[in-house]
Amino acid sequence: MDISTLTPSILAAFRADLWLLSPACQPYTILNPNSKGAQDPRAQSFLHLVQNVLPALAASDEHPTRILVENVAGFEDSSTRQTLVSTTRSVGYTTLELLLTPLQFGVPNSRLRYYFLAKKEPLRFQDVGTRERDEIFRHIPGHGLAWSDPRLENQPSLSEPDVDHTILDYLDDLGEGYLEYAVPDKVLEKWGRLFDIVKPSTDRTCCFTRGYTQLVERAGSILQENEDLDTTAVFNEFLEAQAREDADAVKIVHPLRLRYFSPSELLRLFAFDPPRRESLESTFVWPDSTSKKSKYKLIGNSINVKVVQTLIEYLFKEPE
Repeated sequence: MDISTLTPSILAAFRADLWLLSPACQPYTILNPNSKGAQDPRAQSFLHLVQNVLPALAASDEHPTRILVENVAGFEDSSTRQTLVSTTRSVGYTTLELLLTPLQFGVPNSRLRYYFLAKKEPLRFQDVGTRERDEIFRHIPGHGLAWSDPRLENQPSLSEPDVDHTILDYLDDLGEGYLEYAVPDKVLEKWGRLFDIVKPSTDRTCCFTRGYTQLVERAGSILQENEDLDTTAVFNEFLEAQAREDADAVKIVHPLRLRYFSPSELLRLFAFDPPRRESLESTFVWPDSTSKKSKYKLIGNSINVKVVQTLIEYLFKEPE
């Protein structure tokens, strides 16, 4: 069913206590310089729920007790966000906004996202004062400290990451099967220097998107399985060989064993499955018809389950 055709009576029949919403991010992503925000047709279904359906449900006291909205960082600067906040407050909700990354939850993946929480009054948020209602938190109130990216702000992270969780805990035991995910030579030759390359012993990967394996810049990290070699030194040698027009230059980077993360590894980083050191069993099952390309697209468009789970638990807590 088209969400933009949903009516208050249809949704009232479900008597939902909680709405979980993740509207299309393309109208708001900072990666798209031509993003149109609320003017984008893909934003209309969400605005319909906020502007038309929710007030009508509130008029008959059939609106949900709690709401959680997830979107890309950048949504907080949109007119859609202003509409969301003003409308929910006008119909009797207390609201809270946050910018969070899985790094704050012990997951070695940087994926900053905007979250909006709302509770029907007189319900309140734990550890939030009335003067803070317009603040956009960078941590869950009462849970750790605000997070800042030391790479951008030239200061230590204020969060407390679980340093025991390195990338290695999320990897498949592929052996020579890594070749299935090896970065093709033609990609390395043209774009190899642009990749975000990480090693199993490190505790961070960059944000994975739906374009992973199809795009290079800002699409997600690739893995260097061979930790004994210095990445920079190898690539410098490779680029020098390319400058000499050495036809075999790409063979210089082969010993690094560069590969894409597999779909099952990304499922662990997105917390659909636990890290391998906690369980070797997968709890997530793909339909047999799902291609590898579709898996990457679906995961890249998805949420981090651990972050959302923690937010839902917080959403149901009341101040003591």
